Amino acid sequence: MRRRQLIAVVMLLVFGAVRLPYERALEQEGRAAYFHGAKLNLELRQRLGQMAFVAALSGFRALVAEAIFLHAHVIWQNVDWGGMKVDFDAVTALQPRCIMFWEQASWHMAYNASVAAFQDTTQPREALRLKAQREYFKIGEDYLIRGIANNPDVPTLYDRLGMLYRDKLKDHCKAAEVLAQCTNIKGAPTYAHRFVAYELAQCPGHEREAYEQLLAFYQRGPQERLPTLLKWLGILQEKLNVPADQKIYIPPAANP
Repeated sequence: MRRRQLIAVVMLLVFGAVRLPYERALEQEGRAAYFHGAKLNLELRQRLGQMAFVAALSGFRALVAEAIFLHAHVIWQNVDWGGMKVDFDAVTALQPRCIMFWEQASWHMAYNASVAAFQDTTQPREALRLKAQREYFKIGEDYLIRGIANNPDVPTLYDRLGMLYRDKLKDHCKAAEVLAQCTNIKGAPTYAHRFVAYELAQCPGHEREAYEQLLAFYQRGPQERLPTLLKWLGILQEKLNVPADQKIYIPPAANP
């Protein structure tokens, strides 16, 4: 019996010694791939349940994540925003390099759930509805920030975060900052540079910077003279008291 136990211990030690370099290599690859939020910890175990957690541990992360994502879609139809957040927390933890999961999580919280919160007929006080709405905006923001932390090489999430600051949180300074980061990433949308200027035009103290950027676009030729660019160029010319002989003519249709 002792001999068998000794053999078993030796085999475990040998197995561990052989396995250790591979585990270290996998850990390094995970860090290189920005897997900051992909830990299978107790919190995730509580979210997933025992069977799904064991499946994830067994190497079926993607399959478990897809199943939970489908469940999130089902409970969306039932307007269960709290349940959706639980599901999205799980899928983004399981598959942090899946851009769609971060996008969908943010969109559902910041756009769908926020609208539902504001239109909640069971809450008569508008102030509380607005508070709930803003909380969903912030949840959507959090998903995108964490998504970027796990995917800093992907421009899509920067773009979505910039739009969230612009459209929902009305923070044009942050929108300009995030969109500027987006422009530095390979594959950034072509409109990102112009959108930086549009947001700077609405960021106090950055009017001159915005004007110079917009003017540079204007000077590239007619293809860049889009209605929104002309609108902000006209607004800033007046705000900055640009001399009449230096002003760009803005057609009346482009004026706000």
